[in-house]
Amino acid sequence: MDTVLTTMFYFWISLFFVFFLIQRGLWIFSDVVKGTVFFMLEKALGPGSDLVEGRPGSGARSWIFQGTLWLILASTFTFISMWLTHDPNALHSLASWGFVANADELASAGVYATLYGSVSMLVIGSGFHIIPKLAGTELASETNANLVSFVWTISVLVLVIGSQNNIIFGIEIIPIGTAINAIALFAVILNQLLTVANRTKSMALPGWLILIALLSNPLLSVISIISGAVDDSVGQWLSYHLFGGAFFFAGVTGVALYASSIASGNPLWSKSLVGVTLFGSILTINPFGDNHGQMVMDVFGPLADNNVVAFSNQDMLAASFLMALAFIPIFAFASNMLVTMRGSDVFVDSPNYPGNAELNLGAWLIVPIAIGSLFVQTDTVSGTSELVGIADSLSLMSLWLIIVPLSLGAALSLYPELTGRHLFSNSRARWGYLMMTGGAIFGLSITMIADFMDMALVEMMVEDPSDLSEELRKVGSVMFYGVVIGSIFHSLNMVTGMFRGEIVSQKSVKSSSISVESYFLVSPMSVRRILASGASLDTEVYPTEEDNGKGSATSLEQLSESSIPPTKLYVRYKKEGKWTWRPADDTDIDKYMSEQGN
Repeated sequence: MDTVLTTMFYFWISLFFVFFLIQRGLWIFSDVVKGTVFFMLEKALGPGSDLVEGRPGSGARSWIFQGTLWLILASTFTFISMWLTHDPNALHSLASWGFVANADELASAGVYATLYGSVSMLVIGSGFHIIPKLAGTELASETNANLVSFVWTISVLVLVIGSQNNIIFGIEIIPIGTAINAIALFAVILNQLLTVANRTKSMALPGWLILIALLSNPLLSVISIISGAVDDSVGQWLSYHLFGGAFFFAGVTGVALYASSIASGNPLWSKSLVGVTLFGSILTINPFGDNHGQMVMDVFGPLADNNVVAFSNQDMLAASFLMALAFIPIFAFASNMLVTMRGSDVFVDSPNYPGNAELNLGAWLIVPIAIGSLFVQTDTVSGTSELVGIADSLSLMSLWLIIVPLSLGAALSLYPELTGRHLFSNSRARWGYLMMTGGAIFGLSITMIADFMDMALVEMMVEDPSDLSEELRKVGSVMFYGVVIGSIFHSLNMVTGMFRGEIVSQKSVKSSSISVESYFLVSPMSVRRILASGASLDTEVYPTEEDNGKGSATSLEQLSESSIPPTKLYVRYKKEGKWTWRPADDTDIDKYMSEQGN
């Protein structure tokens, strides 16, 4: 059997088996497992647990704030790599310190900082807040969540260093960073599994998206080793894209769907589409990302045949079909997001929820970028390699125009509820959005135009490079500098807001609308319409009285002594379909006297 279907089959079976175990509560071992896991998360840390606080929400805040700070380094590394593409000697003075700046190495550092440092920490931090909310319980261990966030940051630092110099004193650095990262992720998974085991109600599908994303990482690593995919160039390409779909796509869509309901105050438009997004992220191959398995190669070993990914006919057909099938969950997610956020009383630029703009941006651009990514990946799978020149620019677009905006927008939407304060400045948040969006769209689009020009020159076998292409790359890198400025704005705004932001009032913070807790029935309505509004089987329906009788003139009566003092006159009037009373004024008395002819 071919590599693609074999690896996919093992992945599907293992993931559904783990899902079944979670639903069944691990049978008779549930109590033993809960006690053991809690001991590992709390008591086994020893003095380390005293280094951090364990207040409610502290774990989620720690992950999100560190993820936001990593956004600055990620954008900086990416900007420098783009600049060195057209000016390789720009940082030659650093060679006196022993560091030789290389565009490809800095681009790799930017990818590690973006995916693991920023996006992963934002998604995991948001998950520490979302899953307990949807499960109707509290996070199992806030102390462990807080402490592990620093371990994760250390692992990302090691990965970034390894991307610049993978061998130091004869030791490979990237595998060490991956091992530290795996230990931290294992603690995160145990924390969330224990939280889900203590749930008091059925968890909504966005929570399962986040949980499946966390579980897919270790499962894919084990399956890639068992199936032999790590020793094959096709298997490494497949592992890279499965990891991107199951971990990043599922995790980002899970927090984004929850945040879209929070930010808009509307229930999710369709629970069925959330289910399609969940199963589609598992059953298909995500087309986003690079056209090679470089990140998998760094961990498990070099690619065969000098980085040439050679697909057999069966692998080519299976991979192409499963990538095309990925458009079903992509369209399901985008439509669900956009319709949910464009319900009644929804504004993109909300002062209470500045993450709306980022969520809308990611939901709008995911479809066109997915189409472009499908063409590039299909071109690679078929062996044509005519579009390989734009693969890097398109991969950066998927990072900075889809994954980063959705994860950052979700974190910004949850910010008031997590911290109890608003952002320090709504104006700064707006400028951060404009700078990041404008810099990413224009900078990467101009760079892609230069890529097309270089591809055309290669096709025409022109040996001299184009001056116009080089000038366009300069303009593109300068425009992308706006992403660096925007990330600084967002990071400082969130950190400053934690101490100096306006305190949130209870009226200004919306609760989760994933599932409606109560529904007021004021007119005859079908069950279908009630369920479409977000109600579930546990939703309480309250019938309200409504009088459809003909109205009459306002009457003035002196009430009996048993109800109110006889010295006061009260007017009976209708308010919201119910009769009530208010004290009469001189106008009411004059009106009553004129009606009586006195």
